[in-house]
Amino acid sequence: MDMSRVLTVTQINEYVRMLLESHEFLHGVWLRGEISNFKNHYKTGHFYFSVKDETSALRAVMFRGSNQRLTFVPQDGMKVLLHGKIISYPRDGQTQIVVDEMQPDGAGALALAFEQLRKKLEAEGLFAEERKRPLPRFPRRIGIVTSPTGAAIHDMIRITGRRYPLAELILYPALVQGGGAPLSLRTGIEFFNSVDLVDVIIIGRGGGSVEDLWAFNDEVLARTVAASRLPVISAVGHESDVTICDFVADLRAPTPSGAAEAAVPDSAELRQLLIQKNARLQHRVCAELQRLRGILSAREKHRLLTSPQESFDMRRMHLVMREERLAHLVGQGLAQKRASFVRATARLEGLNPLSVLTRGYAMVTDGMGDTVTGVGQLEAGQRVTLHFADGTADACVERTRTEKKQNKEEA
Repeated sequence: MDMSRVLTVTQINEYVRMLLESHEFLHGVWLRGEISNFKNHYKTGHFYFSVKDETSALRAVMFRGSNQRLTFVPQDGMKVLLHGKIISYPRDGQTQIVVDEMQPDGAGALALAFEQLRKKLEAEGLFAEERKRPLPRFPRRIGIVTSPTGAAIHDMIRITGRRYPLAELILYPALVQGGGAPLSLRTGIEFFNSVDLVDVIIIGRGGGSVEDLWAFNDEVLARTVAASRLPVISAVGHESDVTICDFVADLRAPTPSGAAEAAVPDSAELRQLLIQKNARLQHRVCAELQRLRGILSAREKHRLLTSPQESFDMRRMHLVMREERLAHLVGQGLAQKRASFVRATARLEGLNPLSVLTRGYAMVTDGMGDTVTGVGQLEAGQRVTLHFADGTADACVERTRTEKKQNKEEA
């Protein structure tokens, strides 16, 4: 044994790592398998699992920066397509794949991913009917996000031209399947929302397999459709095909042809409706003219027109009667006011101090002009003024006597 050729475990593992890193094919490989031993590390957010087939297994890791883009939650037993880099850790000598992209593989896995996303968006209220907007009744322009070469766009052009040729169609050419389709479709929705060109948007494509239609189950596309300020019609595949885009759109059409029919009115039906409305309008106008003729005929027979002098005499008589009644009411009112005035004058006259003076009484005032109401206000020698009905007289008080003192003297 040549001891110089004996290697350590570390050397072997490092050599294997160098071989894997030098092989460019293994830097970006697609791998199909079934997930097992899946773990979501609660602290780091990284996914750790194994991918296996009938005879072998390979360890795998998907770091948080990559797994946050997933539209589904991986589970044990799910068949997936993985893309990543094959590496080996010298410490434990295990080969594994560092996954940067993961897609469901097979109908079962696709159905599970679809159901997971459907429940998630439904819980957020993105499917609620109250948030859906009505379509414009008479759109001027319709934006269509679809493939420019598919049968869907030709069907929509044909049906729109037949039903409502007044509407203009503006196509945003987009990918409708494959890895770049979700971004292309989102860009089309965002374009029409950023410019004032159209009144409604149709997004869709013709029929295909579940894998062909999978771009319309993209979570970011669904949120873009839900956030659109313009109403969106989803028309993906055939009537039996259902996508996440159908749930978040304002209207789900069974086919692209159905979307074109839902987006525009039928000009033939509009023409028939206008004919019916015109007939009803003419009927109403004729009925109204007939009613006005009847009113005019009745007024032509009125005595004001047939015998104007008689009508004038009646109105003059009515005015005379009103004049007489007014004069009576005025006279009656004046009499009542006059009587009230006489009574008030009599009451005032009774309160007039001058009327008392005419009966022989006099009013006494002192030198200040104040009325003397009692003997106690006077003193001997004081000058006073006597007021009579026909004039005044000046006097001097010689002495004063009160009734009480006089009565005592007499006693």
